[in-house]
Amino acid sequence: MTPPVFRRYLGIYYAGAETPDSGLKSLRVYSATPETPPQDVLPPPGPRRYWCRRGLVHWLAGELAGDTPTIVGIDYALSFPLRYFEVHQLAPDWIAFLEDFHRHWPTDAPHTYVDFILNGARGQGAERMGSPRWMRLTDDRCKVARSVFQFEGQGKVAAATHAGLPWILYLKRQLGDRLHVWPFDGWSIPAGKSVLVEVRPAMWRDLEPMAALTAGQKDALVTASWLKAADRSGELADMLRPALSPPERLVCGVEGWILGRSASHES
Repeated sequence: MTPPVFRRYLGIYYAGAETPDSGLKSLRVYSATPETPPQDVLPPPGPRRYWCRRGLVHWLAGELAGDTPTIVGIDYALSFPLRYFEVHQLAPDWIAFLEDFHRHWPTDAPHTYVDFILNGARGQGAERMGSPRWMRLTDDRCKVARSVFQFEGQGKVAAATHAGLPWILYLKRQLGDRLHVWPFDGWSIPAGKSVLVEVRPAMWRDLEPMAALTAGQKDALVTASWLKAADRSGELADMLRPALSPPERLVCGVEGWILGRSASHES
């Protein structure tokens, strides 16, 4: 056992359905500390029984503004494949990418479904589309990952990503250097900082029994549980330093990396 780096572990199962202000049963948050097991976090008292995306990010911004070093695992992509940057002639700059995406895909706007922009009813999504054949390096090396542009079939990550990216920009604008978004703000996390990482809960679902929970609850719980256990064992520190070559590290500094994924290729 090693002393924990973080004092709180948040697992978020995200959902890209409906509008930013729709209460979604599948949108779940679990929180753990070094001393306490993961607990279901409910939205503040109000008209909605379940979290909505806007309410969740406002709550998260408030929580991360404090002095408690927190690691947040969220299950959607925090950037796009390098091919997207090349095709749309974008500089390999992550914040500039978020700003450009938000201009074309304002999925945080009231009364806006992801499908509205995808189908051309709102926004300028047609100017910033991608192909489901485009994969990030981390997607290629993770058997449970899908293209961030695969909206058909198992397209939950694509919808969640397109719904969630504007809120990552919101968090960076609200919190600045108080929030370290890994690995875009650097592969090394300064001591005492809170950090946001991309995860795929399917990698850890078999770690513990979770009967009588919804799929969203299970994924949020197992994320918080794994982050806590990995911090305690020292595995988390290793996972934050994946064995990538220097060229791969440069690519993934733009595309992102799924925490816990081995740098080696999976068959």
